[in-house]
Amino acid sequence: MIQNNSYDADTLHEECGVFGMYDFDGADVASTIYYGLFALQHRGQESCGIAVSDTSGPKGKVLSYKGMGLVNEVFAPENLEQMKGDIGVGHVRYSTAGSSTRENAQPLVLNYVKGTLALAHNGNLINAPQLRKELEYTGAIFQTTIDSEVIAYYIARERLNSQSAEEAVRRACQRLKGAYALVVTSPRKLIGARDPYGFKPLCIGKRDNSYIITSETCALDTIGATFVRDVLPGEVVTISPEKGIESDMTMALPKEKEARCIFEYIYFARPDSHIDGVSVYASRIKAGKFLAQDSPVEADLVTGVPESGNAAALGYSLASGIPYGTAFVKNSYVGRTFIKPKQSSRESSVQVKLNVLREAVAGKRVIMIDDSIVRGTTSDRIVRMLRDAGATEVHVRISSPPFLWPCYFGTDIPAREQLIAYNRTIEEICQIIGADSLGYLGIDRLKEMAEGLPICTGCFTGKYPMEPPKQDIRGEYYDKEIDLERKMSR
Repeated sequence: MIQNNSYDADTLHEECGVFGMYDFDGADVASTIYYGLFALQHRGQESCGIAVSDTSGPKGKVLSYKGMGLVNEVFAPENLEQMKGDIGVGHVRYSTAGSSTRENAQPLVLNYVKGTLALAHNGNLINAPQLRKELEYTGAIFQTTIDSEVIAYYIARERLNSQSAEEAVRRACQRLKGAYALVVTSPRKLIGARDPYGFKPLCIGKRDNSYIITSETCALDTIGATFVRDVLPGEVVTISPEKGIESDMTMALPKEKEARCIFEYIYFARPDSHIDGVSVYASRIKAGKFLAQDSPVEADLVTGVPESGNAAALGYSLASGIPYGTAFVKNSYVGRTFIKPKQSSRESSVQVKLNVLREAVAGKRVIMIDDSIVRGTTSDRIVRMLRDAGATEVHVRISSPPFLWPCYFGTDIPAREQLIAYNRTIEEICQIIGADSLGYLGIDRLKEMAEGLPICTGCFTGKYPMEPPKQDIRGEYYDKEIDLERKMSR
């Protein structure tokens, strides 16, 4: 199968999704982790993996399996049946820092003098190069190019001088700068950690006599688990049969300094998830309503670019009174590995995955809602498709502000000069994508979207919650030759 990322450049990518589980009754967890990862597939489609161990068995024995591709491509029933263990962690990955190779797939499994650790990480560390160099000068040999291995090494090192695995996790996290949501399994404990700013989501669930720590609540719903609570920014949680859920808030910041990634609400998270008590679906409905209030236009139809634009389009319709309708049909069977049409071919990569319903748009003034414009190379094609299908006017509304700055915390927003909004007015962007009008969500609306939660707006304002790195530490994830969008594959 030919691997191709031809949809990947004009949209955003989340780095990872994590899912950890501990069954206190001793039942195997691998198959449940598989279904949890399936629910988190939208957070990463390049690689995935599962690592499990038996808490009543030998301490050093961890069974793991990982590979490149989607969850259902990597795992077969025989793989899961062989993975016996009542505690484990799973991971889906899209590479931001670190190349896309099997070696960089997670979870990472580390055997060391105190036992074995399995670790899954979502986020980006801005001080990973310095930490890696420090470890290398003390003899560490790295098998991957990802910052998650740096975290694993520090946890193992701190464990030698700590009373417990959770203390080692906390002490290691105190060395980290940036975004992280971690799930770690030690021989007898399930541990979760969230960075003090709360960039990435993490929550706790329960099913019968087992506990789960995962990126999104939708994964809990998928496996029939009950939501217990969110892991708080700066919190380290430890789950064991003896003590249940233990909490360490040593690293917590004052609430006003927290900085959640607003794109969890705009785009990354599944709409049926709740993050820190806020419904993702409701946030997107709000964004659409705000667009209707702040950027009104006369039209006959409001439609969303699948899938993340749909809820915002419904919100726009509700606030404006303009009918909401489906204008696009998405080919759900074209996965991440389809062969990209050649430049000389008449087939468009966009049209392979997305087509316009002519009957829905012909002769109509259409408002098209999308979550973001990165480079604009897909937006102009979709606008053209609507016009070719007979739309008399195409008005584009975006449920986020314009991107003007890169992100260093796990979202692969490219360098400023590659952003369509850099050094351009909204009118100029409108001309480039071929729309009749263009409107973005106002920055002042973002906090309302997140119901007042403190958020990070660095990619819009250049004002980051912490000092950004002097050099670009985001790795080689961004292929400059790629100029199409991933979102149709979701």
